[in-house]
Amino acid sequence: MSFKRLDQEDIVISADSITAPAWSDNKVTLDTFFTSSAQTARISGDYYYNVYKDNFAQTSSAEIQFSVAYGHLQGSGSIPINSQVVGASPSQVVYKQYRNLVNGTEETDLNFAGTTVESVYAISVERARYKEKLLPGSLTLKLTVGSDTLSLTDDSNYVSTNTFGDSGREYNIISGAAGVRSTGTGTDGTYGYTSSSGSYGKFLPDIGVILLNGDALDNTTAYGGVGLATSALITTSSINNVKLFNAISNGGSFTLRSEETVSSNYIFVRARNSEFNYSTNPSNITGSGELRHSVMVDSPQSYVTTVGLYNDNNDLLGIAKLSRPLLKDFTKESLIRVKLDY
Repeated sequence: MSFKRLDQEDIVISADSITAPAWSDNKVTLDTFFTSSAQTARISGDYYYNVYKDNFAQTSSAEIQFSVAYGHLQGSGSIPINSQVVGASPSQVVYKQYRNLVNGTEETDLNFAGTTVESVYAISVERARYKEKLLPGSLTLKLTVGSDTLSLTDDSNYVSTNTFGDSGREYNIISGAAGVRSTGTGTDGTYGYTSSSGSYGKFLPDIGVILLNGDALDNTTAYGGVGLATSALITTSSINNVKLFNAISNGGSFTLRSEETVSSNYIFVRARNSEFNYSTNPSNITGSGELRHSVMVDSPQSYVTTVGLYNDNNDLLGIAKLSRPLLKDFTKESLIRVKLDY
């Protein structure tokens, strides 16, 4: 075994952005949507659903892809938690949860494109699905209610500067498919903006959340909506989350990609012509300390098979194995590149 100290220029750090399908089985577009009867039958099923790609009743290994929930600032759409506290209901809890997540405060309400919104639908992508973050510009969510259809995407491809909030980057939800500009512009100049109730919502890629404007979705197609018919009753559980789930499953199309930054350390191990030519195997030395084989005196050769990475305390930190032994002698120089991903 021979050692060599690495120089500063022998170590290079690189970061690459890796994109991948967001859904299980490397699917970019999710076209099957199932729920778990055990989950929907619980009280929590009145205000949020977990959504699977596979039939949970038939496949025990079915994985959650995303969840849908409904929130209302005044607590409408769900039964009050305590009859003595006006408005305190699961839908209000959901609304305030996302308000705090997006705004970082309880003093301001959710605002989409300059309009305060009290009725929201939240789609939260499962953490294992979006990895580090979602890929802006990859979203296409198709909603269908009866014969009415609405396709939604984000406006990341059409903005010159990013907007940041407490939850990271924020993009407006607009009509159209990913990468395709809808005809015409809305009052805010954003392509595909057609709802009379303001923005369709916000796309928050850094936390894997899509917030939708309930009022905009409730509009008829003539006013840019899809007729979702959200119920805002105060004393009744309207299960509005089911309405969004049905609109997604009837539409049969939810396209999304994940994105993550993979950092790599490139370590260049250089074996110059005068280095590493003699074997350090003890069997190569006789008892008197001489080379056992005379050919190793004038024309020594060795085979490089492994590169070990050590710290200053001589602790072995990593091992890199070559695909095949590398012949080394005084007439050859070698450069071995070791890549560490993390």
